[in-house]
Amino acid sequence: MNRLEIDELIDDPGTRILVCCGSGGVGKTTTAAALGLRAAERGRDVVVLTIDPARRLAQSMGLTELDNTPRRVVDVDETKGGSLHAMMLDMKRTFDEIVEQHADPERAQQILDNPFYQSLSSSFAGTQEYMAMEKLGQLHATGEWDLIVVDTPPSRSALDFLDAPQRLGSFLDGRLIRILSAPAKVGGRGALKFLSAGMGLMTGALSKVVGTHLLTDIQTFVAALDTTFGGFRKRADATYKLLQARGTSFLVVAAPEKDALREAAYFVDRLGTERMPLAGLVLNRVHATRAGRLSAERSVAAAEALTEQAEQAEQLAPAEEVEEVEPLDGEHPSRPADLRLVAGLLTLHAERLRVIDREERMRTRFTSIHPEVRVAEVPALPGDVHDLDGLRVIGESLGTG
Repeated sequence: MNRLEIDELIDDPGTRILVCCGSGGVGKTTTAAALGLRAAERGRDVVVLTIDPARRLAQSMGLTELDNTPRRVVDVDETKGGSLHAMMLDMKRTFDEIVEQHADPERAQQILDNPFYQSLSSSFAGTQEYMAMEKLGQLHATGEWDLIVVDTPPSRSALDFLDAPQRLGSFLDGRLIRILSAPAKVGGRGALKFLSAGMGLMTGALSKVVGTHLLTDIQTFVAALDTTFGGFRKRADATYKLLQARGTSFLVVAAPEKDALREAAYFVDRLGTERMPLAGLVLNRVHATRAGRLSAERSVAAAEALTEQAEQAEQLAPAEEVEEVEPLDGEHPSRPADLRLVAGLLTLHAERLRVIDREERMRTRFTSIHPEVRVAEVPALPGDVHDLDGLRVIGESLGTG
């Protein structure tokens, strides 16, 4: 297996942006937080941008909340000169900031109060992904941090993160929106009269589809937003180029499961098509055992034999007498309860070995298709990560393997 050296990646001053992506439920948020913490404690000035609605990042970093402003994380070892900030994307607030930045106060307020804008900024498909890219561009432009770690939006498809910003940018700068804004841009009664017949036919047809009130809201919104036309698509394109630039690295995060690795393989292919710089694959929750020499078959056979011995012992004497029988050998329990306990442990061991074998087959299948992809593994932990110490354990696993 081609080993991914995480410490080498985060220690490199040329690494300025790390993007953690992958399907939902594979540990992207935890991975992003652990990478940010490890990089900070190794001397980098880091900000972690999460788009995770579960707010687990805030909890694991000891913050009461995260919002649209980077907040410093305390209890981070800063002896090597690093620091850690974290923030959670507020997509509506980010959209509002763009409007306020590119319009005068009166026009900005008109836009913010517009019903169509309020719907667009909070629930329109692709808005979250587009605003994530807007915020990434803003953070990069400040130059305040030398490493930005991005936890990508949870989505059903790996394509959404790459496609949605361009889709929304194309919509806001698209032909239909420009047509709707034409009456507001054309000066003079003569020009308006010239356009009135054609626009009347079009708007009449549209009003039957979307409703008169919504169409009016859209036209009002577009007229007020005229000063920012061209900016949305331009910024989306600029950030897209930033993702392709030297200094950006993508980490595909997955679990050793069939569906997650299929999605990971699909994302690896798409990143290659889009010429996005792939650092490698982070494989979370990988199971292992220190008793690998005891095979699953031998474990099952031994468990069956011990269970049979327990049943025979229970048949020879009443339960209350059996419980009083002392072990014949201090190293080999003979009471039925002890025999059943050992049999249960052997059964669990056999199940663990089957899981390990299945994960190994899934991993081998992925690496055979993508032998060029470097892989870092994180062992399965007994519980959830909920604090900085837990994140350090993850970071240590990523760094040392």
